[in-house]
Amino acid sequence: MCGICGVAGKSDNKNIIGKELLTGLLNLEYRGYDSCGVATINDKEVIIRKNIGKVQEVNVLERFDEIEGNVGIAHSRWSTHGIVNKINAHPHQSCNSEFVVVHNGIISNYKELREELISKNHKFLSNTDTEVIPHLLEELYKKTGNIEKALIETLKKIEGTYAFAAITPLSPGTLICAKNESPLMLGIGTNSNYICSDINAFIEFTRHFVALNDFEYAIISKDNYTIKNVYTGEVIHRDVQFINWDPELVKKGGFSHYMLKEIHEQPQAVRNALKVVDREEIDRAAEMILNSGTRYMIGVGTTYYVVLTAQYYFKLLTDLFIPVISSDEFDNLADVEENTVVIAASQSGETYDTIHALKAAKRKGAKTCAIVNAMGSSMSREVDLPIMQNSGPEICVLSTKAALAQIIILIRIALSLALKKKVITSEKFEEYEENLEEFPAILKSVIDEKSGFIKQIAQDCCKIKNWLFLGRGIYCAIAYEAALKLKEVTYLHAEGMSSGFMKHGPISLIDENMCSLFLIPPKEDKKTYEHTISNVEEIKSRSGFIVAFHFDDDTSLYSRNIKLPETSLFLSPLVHLVCSQLFAYFSAVALKKDVDKPRSLAKSVTVA
Repeated sequence: MCGICGVAGKSDNKNIIGKELLTGLLNLEYRGYDSCGVATINDKEVIIRKNIGKVQEVNVLERFDEIEGNVGIAHSRWSTHGIVNKINAHPHQSCNSEFVVVHNGIISNYKELREELISKNHKFLSNTDTEVIPHLLEELYKKTGNIEKALIETLKKIEGTYAFAAITPLSPGTLICAKNESPLMLGIGTNSNYICSDINAFIEFTRHFVALNDFEYAIISKDNYTIKNVYTGEVIHRDVQFINWDPELVKKGGFSHYMLKEIHEQPQAVRNALKVVDREEIDRAAEMILNSGTRYMIGVGTTYYVVLTAQYYFKLLTDLFIPVISSDEFDNLADVEENTVVIAASQSGETYDTIHALKAAKRKGAKTCAIVNAMGSSMSREVDLPIMQNSGPEICVLSTKAALAQIIILIRIALSLALKKKVITSEKFEEYEENLEEFPAILKSVIDEKSGFIKQIAQDCCKIKNWLFLGRGIYCAIAYEAALKLKEVTYLHAEGMSSGFMKHGPISLIDENMCSLFLIPPKEDKKTYEHTISNVEEIKSRSGFIVAFHFDDDTSLYSRNIKLPETSLFLSPLVHLVCSQLFAYFSAVALKKDVDKPRSLAKSVTVA
């Protein structure tokens, strides 16, 4: 969602700060936003520029890249309070412009604070919850005469979730910032230090970072930083971590969109999930499950479908049923005890609903594990066992390579568990491992050889506004994710479901305006194949238009089809997954949609 970046920079090179803040905003665009703005302190002059629209569009109007200063903050807003307009865009300032703030999250008690501040003659300009922060800082600075004390007292008054940064002409070379349940980290540079909500913002300037924990604040200058606990005042000494991502990975590299680039990066993402992710971590996760009484897997959005797919793999490989719950409903459904294990998936590691569920489980004594792509993220520091998937940065709002890599890692955990339970032999384990090792080459051939055919079908069918994505067994889980991808990026109506469920109601929708896309398993999966074909025939008999991804030679039932290359029965569902991603991508391109930044969506949803 909203993005924050900030720079405490070189005092002898003031004209660079606007360019660096603009770069930070551009690198955070994928998070989702509707407006953006920049503020700097140039000596003791406060400069604020902001507007609605895309970063480059606003830069043309406001000239972020020409702003000078010693210190600066920037923000891309995904609106929660107040309509999308220039006034509600960040940064926000206090009455006397002594404090300027950017903020992610939601201040839940902002109405009470606002009324209290108005009674003390503070004037508010926006309808945002954020604006109470600079006014509080100003009011409490009047009382304390000290910036740090005013910050501490402000943090004790506000409730809710926040990551915010502030600058002030009272200390023109200093950034102050604080965090609770929204991501915030420091980038450690040479004669410059940075803050941001995502390491992508400053990866071109430094690859060294320190993550803040909840209820911590930091005071940052160009050559120093201090982190403290809000309530104890204790100075926090934390190791600096190194980001091993190549800055070039956040660029398109000749592809027309990040989504297409990241689909093409999936063979390497799978290799990393197999080779870079430590077997010891995989085995530890398997041991956690083996020694537990109750188990759950959680995720939300695409990661919910990731763990739903993994549920089928766990049943297939270990004969163990692990309940899957969408993170936002975990509190309502889960029965958590001390011997419970909760395994989560999150690309960003900052997904509010999943972090909330994990914290609730830990409070009841559960052990927790998370598969995460973002180093230093809140979730990776919250759980008992973090597994970093090493997929590299994923810039498109829609998750493709990260989701596939998470499934591969969960398959590895299931295989380890199956071996420990003696459900499979070591010979069978090695066979599955060989299948996984061969999979990147199969994926590459699918992407290289089938993209053109999928593009043609997408172009021919892009005006169809209603879709059913249908599959049986594990293909049902893939159908859910395939439908989600299409609706996210094209805004077309798409529903994923079991093709067996389809005939219990949804079949009434079949007419010339409803298209069905079937995920057909290989014939070797005899029962699933026959049942799926039976469902195809039910729609065909009602003159339904049918697109099929399939492995066999029979095409008589389909209106349009893509024949897929021979793949192990074990991994054929994941070939469907990648083809569905390509179908969604090419459909969106045909409809001229904003592929990498679909409307209303955010890469990391950090509010409830």
